[in-house]
Amino acid sequence: MEFLGNIGLGFSVALSFTNIFYCFLGALLGTFVGVIPGLGVLAAISMLFPLTFHLEPTTALIMLAGIWYGTTYGGSTASILLNLPGTPANAVTCLDGFPMARQGRGGVALFMTTVASFFGASFGIILLTLFTPVIAEYALRFGSAEYFALMLMGLVAASTISEGSAIKGLSMMVLGIIIGLIGMDSQTATARFTFGSLGLLEGVSLIALAMGVFGVAEIIMSVRRVKATDIDPDSVRLKAIKPTRDDVRRSWMPMLRGSTMGSFFGTLPGTGPSIAAFLSYAVEKRLSKTPERFGKGAIEGIMAPEAANNSADQTAFIPTLSLGVPGSATMALMLGALMIHGIAPGPTLISDEPELFWGLIMSFWVGNIILLILNIPLIGVWVRMLTIPYNLLYPSVLMFICIGAYTASFSPLNVWMVFAFGALGYAMRIFRFPGAPLLLGFVLGPLMEEHFRRAMLLGRGDFMTFFDRPISAVIMALTGLILLWSIWGSEGVRKRRTDRAPSAGTDHDPTEKASET
Repeated sequence: MEFLGNIGLGFSVALSFTNIFYCFLGALLGTFVGVIPGLGVLAAISMLFPLTFHLEPTTALIMLAGIWYGTTYGGSTASILLNLPGTPANAVTCLDGFPMARQGRGGVALFMTTVASFFGASFGIILLTLFTPVIAEYALRFGSAEYFALMLMGLVAASTISEGSAIKGLSMMVLGIIIGLIGMDSQTATARFTFGSLGLLEGVSLIALAMGVFGVAEIIMSVRRVKATDIDPDSVRLKAIKPTRDDVRRSWMPMLRGSTMGSFFGTLPGTGPSIAAFLSYAVEKRLSKTPERFGKGAIEGIMAPEAANNSADQTAFIPTLSLGVPGSATMALMLGALMIHGIAPGPTLISDEPELFWGLIMSFWVGNIILLILNIPLIGVWVRMLTIPYNLLYPSVLMFICIGAYTASFSPLNVWMVFAFGALGYAMRIFRFPGAPLLLGFVLGPLMEEHFRRAMLLGRGDFMTFFDRPISAVIMALTGLILLWSIWGSEGVRKRRTDRAPSAGTDHDPTEKASET
């Protein structure tokens, strides 16, 4: 009965007029941003982050969450019609979505991806509702040593498991922690790394960092890369979106397998929707009796990845809300929104803020139903929007970024920091340094310092306090294993590739021979 009461409480909060409006706004903006290649969810959330200062915490999180899962819905549109993924999680959709559009079945592909997205999101919401309170109940046994170890493991995993060099990811994590330490010490009020600037006493603005590294840098990189192609308007009309019986028959099991895989990877730090989508595609191709269809317009090739990335979007909230440990850069922004409003995320969030927790989760149902209603009738609108020249679009986005940075604290320093972090983000893109570990280190760095100092005080300065406690000792051991495996694995893969390079030309894929004949 308590469980049903909590669900009722959540719907009473989520179905208020204000929360429905901001959920609709977030879903609409998320879809808009997802459709436009090159922007991305982090740029959208960063631009709208200052707006959350003037909203209630629950309403702010509902809007940001709507942007988060709305971009994944919209990202499939550009992937299918332009062969340009709106978000990294939609990249694999291009493999079969674009060939379907070339075959005149773009409307069917858009309709079926919307269905798969809703199915995957619903699967993830159910798991989120069932398992988050259970995890939070066990997390109440955690002390400062366990929290420090858990945050350290999350940072190391997110920095090394994700794509790219493990060394580069770790270096970005350390840089983010250093930037997060700028300002006054929370315990001694001593100025650190401020270089005499009064504006830095309160620390570096999360908004400026996120807008610069992810917003400005992404726009600069996309200016010459994004080009629209010819779109057949007849293939995306409402009368052309009806799938065949064979399409429906082939879609059920890929959706279920993709949702299961996405829900699992969504809870792991450093993986998330992108890896879940690619792995689900690989699994479907392996299980298919006709793998040669993949890459040529197979319906399974879009249903499984879209279900996987949307279920991962929902379950990514499980560690963020129950443990206070974000697994991705976007979840770090969600965590930052809570902290700005003075709410401490973690296992006590459910008991201390039941309206916020259950209202947010139940709003996911509202948001995904809104997206289901929005995406099908507005297919033609999104197609027309893709024809807007990008050289007219990006100056407007930059203007809103500057306005948002300034209005956060009405300080010109924030605007200069946006440009500085934009230059840093651009350099990181050129030299292939990941941005997510930087943001995660920035958000979690001060929290890690607080728990580390508290644990050391309780342990009377003995560093072995992190290994004397069973839970923290296991987590620290896992962190070490992840670090060693990632570094060794990256080097090993590089050696194997160089060793196999001479013999690569002698091997032929039978599908290539078939295509040649």
